[in-house]
Amino acid sequence: KPTIQFIVEEALKAGIEEILVVTGKAKRSIEDHFDSNFELEYNLQAKGKTELLKLVDETTAINLHFIRQSHPRGLGDAVLQAKAFVGNEPFVVMLGDDLMDITNPSAKPLTKQLIEDYDCTHASTIAVMRVPHEEVSNYGVIAPQGKAVKGLYSVETFVEKPSPDEAPSDLAIIGRYLLTPEIFAILENQAPGAGNEVQLTDAIDKLNKTQRVFAREFKGERYDVGDKFGFMKTSLDYALKHPQVKDDLTDY
Repeated sequence: KPTIQFIVEEALKAGIEEILVVTGKAKRSIEDHFDSNFELEYNLQAKGKTELLKLVDETTAINLHFIRQSHPRGLGDAVLQAKAFVGNEPFVVMLGDDLMDITNPSAKPLTKQLIEDYDCTHASTIAVMRVPHEEVSNYGVIAPQGKAVKGLYSVETFVEKPSPDEAPSDLAIIGRYLLTPEIFAILENQAPGAGNEVQLTDAIDKLNKTQRVFAREFKGERYDVGDKFGFMKTSLDYALKHPQVKDDLTDY
């Protein structure tokens, strides 16, 4: 399975029914992966390959929508592409290079936890995770207000990619956000920040000045498939959990 399918499965397990995928140029393969293929489905059914047919059905029976980000102007701009789709409702942002392990059927998906947090607070909630202090410059980082209450922090400020010397904590923002629609008005007027891109973290920091934004600390398994080693680690870990290949891979 491609990474995007695991992310879609996490959304479905959280009870999300409408999904918008924001893609860039030359990413048509993502849409094709979730599109129906009548000839393939017919042949699998005719040959009695029910397990393979089930895998195909998993990708085609999903209510997915797609939109292109014409130019790579940053995460904030990518989120802004969803304004018309979202309307005036709270929504979840799930980044394509952050994979949360959902292979444990008894574990609550992080996205579902964020939705439950919103049901209690009616406020935007950002997922964070502790990272080695020397790595904070790779992330947005929060300055928490006091201690967490049942894993939920109030936040003083959000800082995009601070140096280790300037980082207010080692609680880094990871790729799951539950945001209120007020974020769109901020993004529309957001000046480019780090990397000359429209930074979602900067917009969230502004939102936090007018309405409370919380941070949920995640303590599960997270995979960063945005770099080569992270992608290899993810592939190996998931293969070692797959019932059809784990024994052979362990022996190897």
